[in-house]
Amino acid sequence: MSDQYLAIQVIMMPRDTNPHGTIFGGLILSYIDQAGAIGGTREVIRACGKPPFLVTVAINRVEFKQPVHVGDVVRFLTRPVRVGRTSITMQVNVEVDRGEDVLQVTEAEVVYVGVTGTYPNHVPTPLLG
Repeated sequence: MSDQYLAIQVIMMPRDTNPHGTIFGGLILSYIDQAGAIGGTREVIRACGKPPFLVTVAINRVEFKQPVHVGDVVRFLTRPVRVGRTSITMQVNVEVDRGEDVLQVTEAEVVYVGVTGTYPNHVPTPLLG
């Protein structure tokens, strides 16, 4: 499998907080989904050169390990776990840069399917070849 790819990097702002003062987990999930799709698209292009249209079909596992704080620079790193005929499963590791410390705060596994057509008539399509 390939090395990790930096799909997204963003600084957390006060508007991103939950009532406890840490970053809302739903925001992190949104970035995880985006990062996985960006990384998955990159992997498919690297393998066959044709950009796919990927849709999220499952988030198999998400583990929130540590809270994210306002001012954290958050990195979303991806790597492929499995590439099937019409699907790609991506591992997304989320880490924060807090000055001298880099901490892993969340990890997830997300499954995408390549499709053609317009909603609601999406048809799974082979990713490679």
